[in-house]
Amino acid sequence: MSHDLATKQSHLLQILGEMPGCVVAFSGGIDSTVVAKAAYLALGERAIAVTADSPSVARSELDEARRLAAEIGIRHEILSTDEFSNPDYLRNDGSRCFYCKDELYSRIEELLPRLGVTVICSGANLDDRGDYRPGLTAAAAHQVRHPLQEAGFTKADVRAVARAWGLPTWDKPASPCLSSRLAPGVPVTRERTARIEAAERLLWQLGLRECRVRLHEHELARLEVPPTEIARLALPEVRQLLVSQLREMGFRYVTLDLEGFRSGSMNELIPLTLKQKFEQVP
Repeated sequence: MSHDLATKQSHLLQILGEMPGCVVAFSGGIDSTVVAKAAYLALGERAIAVTADSPSVARSELDEARRLAAEIGIRHEILSTDEFSNPDYLRNDGSRCFYCKDELYSRIEELLPRLGVTVICSGANLDDRGDYRPGLTAAAAHQVRHPLQEAGFTKADVRAVARAWGLPTWDKPASPCLSSRLAPGVPVTRERTARIEAAERLLWQLGLRECRVRLHEHELARLEVPPTEIARLALPEVRQLLVSQLREMGFRYVTLDLEGFRSGSMNELIPLTLKQKFEQVP
């Protein structure tokens, strides 16, 4: 580990250690896993991981969060959230993530007295500041702390520390919620998120570790896979399997994105006025 990274790691543990206790909003992704590990090292039993459970969370992600929390040793609670009852969330106009995080942090705040802590921490790192992140606006409204940002961690730093700590997900691809696969303007429904989960499971079974099934108007599925895998998915036997299976799931059209996988590609469809509304995060 480089001297610079070792310094950041020490700073992260110091930041968390100075808290009276904290709840980590724990998705099981690499960022929140590093924060949960650091919080447990710094605070022991005064650190608690809380994972949201809703139709936008893939069952595989929930299972992995349970396994990771057990491996770390941190106390872990599953919290049911109800963003699917919020018309602003379901409308999916590009601000969906704000209402999701607002629901999550509101529910966590309700737990704080019982848990005996007063601080909520997220897994946001410095790189998140350069992207469209309405969830950070919600976090600011709830006084959520971002220890990785405070300690100067980039995404690369997070992965390096995770690897040094022996966390099994140090190289895990990003896996945002299932609702993020719906194009702005396509309403979020439980049926659609379940269908997307099933479609991505099919791609995983074909050996694709990093992929997305994006859902556009008229139930059009746009498959994003690494550029090196595009030719394989276009092979007649694979193409026919995908079309058959996805149409059976309820997709009307199945397309393959020739640009390949790219994280956050749906942000290209967010109206500029909406981006400007959420770009100023305290």
